[in-house]
Amino acid sequence: MLLERLAFSGLRNLEALDFSPSPGINLIVGPNGSGKTSLLEGIHVLGMGRSFRTRQLKNVIAHDASVMTLFARLQGEPALPMGVRRSRDTSELEMRLGGERVARLAQLIEALPLQLVNPDAFRLLEGSPAGRREFLDWGVFHMKHGFFDAWRRTRRALKHRNALLRRDRIDVNALSAWERELALWGERVDLFRREWMTAFVPVFEETLHRLLELPALTLRYSRGWDPQRSLLEVLEQGRGTDHQMSFTQNGPQRADLRIRLGRHPAVEVLSRGQQKLVVSALKLAQGRLLEQTTGRRCLYLVDDLPAELDAEHRRVFCRLLEAMQCQAFITSVEHDALAETWQSHTPLTMFHVKHSNAGAGQLVPQARLDFTTE
Repeated sequence: MLLERLAFSGLRNLEALDFSPSPGINLIVGPNGSGKTSLLEGIHVLGMGRSFRTRQLKNVIAHDASVMTLFARLQGEPALPMGVRRSRDTSELEMRLGGERVARLAQLIEALPLQLVNPDAFRLLEGSPAGRREFLDWGVFHMKHGFFDAWRRTRRALKHRNALLRRDRIDVNALSAWERELALWGERVDLFRREWMTAFVPVFEETLHRLLELPALTLRYSRGWDPQRSLLEVLEQGRGTDHQMSFTQNGPQRADLRIRLGRHPAVEVLSRGQQKLVVSALKLAQGRLLEQTTGRRCLYLVDDLPAELDAEHRRVFCRLLEAMQCQAFITSVEHDALAETWQSHTPLTMFHVKHSNAGAGQLVPQARLDFTTE
């Protein structure tokens, strides 16, 4: 879905803004601390219900504001309005879609599929399995009908089994009932994930090839328990050790993506620039598969594109974005690092984020840039 209008108020150090972004590439340029990343953060909160910079959403609200309001209009027939509102004196995030209040965050996530490439994205390689599971499940959620329900039921069963494991004396009948529930839905979650991986891996490999030559790099899915045994068998045989540990040690909640270069974890071998390109390939491949499978387009938020990448690899990255004909918001401190990278036919708008007299960031749109080819 393309964003055809954004209107934010009460967002960190940004003054209230209301503008129509380019359907293609939107370049956000300005000095450190001016509010470039805050603009991306606002879009992320709008589409994901959370910030990528803080766990406490109240920290996203401007210091001199009592409420934050984020609104967007998505292109369509008819156009689809969506918005979120968060007051400083409440923990509730008010969400609206199509003019109606919605209770489930999943509805916003489904309406505005987006991928973030920022310094934290390196966690896909060097972080815990939780981040890679989130990445995996984002893709499955958007492309596999029924996954979200199976995922919720799996989490519920896991929660109840873990609660029973923390007791001194276990109710065996209750434990057996929740193990059957966990096995039933956990196996379905695993099936959805494996089917998605079968489709995703070729798209990822082709995307990576366009960014970087790493023929020895492999991406493998680990489901979280012995592949030779059923989940119910693993749960029943693991009761003793699980009781000692007070939690379920095996299951879909332990799934992971293994990213290796030859025999070694990729993070141990690749340079930071190579790591960024691998992570970028993962993120871009998500959107490419989404479009191939459903016809829906993904929005890309790229914070500080020039970081870790030399001029040639920035050019390669930008060429791929151009070929995808996607909508993207890309930030940089350096004007020239972004402005001179694109081809003349690319739909492009550049914005400067400047400090106002009050110290807040003010988004100032420029006219479309004209390029000449040499």
